[in-house]
Amino acid sequence: MSKPKIAVLFYSTYGTNHAMAEAAAAAATAAGAEVKLLRVAETAPQSVIDTQDAWKAEAATQSNIPVATPDDMAWADGYIVSCPTRFGQAPSQMRAFIDTLGGVWSQGKLANKPVTAMTSAQNPHGGQEATILGLYTTFMHWGAIIVAPGYTDPKFSDAGGNPYGTSVTQGKLDEAKKAAIAAQAGRLVQFATKLLG
Repeated sequence: MSKPKIAVLFYSTYGTNHAMAEAAAAAATAAGAEVKLLRVAETAPQSVIDTQDAWKAEAATQSNIPVATPDDMAWADGYIVSCPTRFGQAPSQMRAFIDTLGGVWSQGKLANKPVTAMTSAQNPHGGQEATILGLYTTFMHWGAIIVAPGYTDPKFSDAGGNPYGTSVTQGKLDEAKKAAIAAQAGRLVQFATKLLG
């Protein structure tokens, strides 16, 4: 059985989605995948980042993680995507990266690959589901295969019951959320492995 190559792609302003992506990468590796942990490039001006100590600190923390490229997306057999919600949608940094993928998309290099998404917000109804569903709409345009967690494992219900993807509120990445992330990543690896044959 082939070992799937999984790109764990994230954007994180204050660290929540960075931590979620690291948890997903560890779980995907434990499930037998070859994993690349990749950050989406920051598009906000440094002068703006410097006005918020937490944002500035997180940017420094991430600086050793490779920036995602279209070649990474072509390399991967599947994707785990994590980003915060911004007014009910993915942040502009993630959308800007997605907008660079026209070349690999037009060559069919994003098609027929499994993908799953995670998110975070400040409050319980802060746009998590809308953000994930918006990402899934984009992934459907790629011809990717959506691997949502659904209610396939009690861990998803224990973490709040979001059937679209794990979501974290107020940066609280507790043990139940970590378990849900691990289960979601494992499910993605399982599908990627099956698709490789």
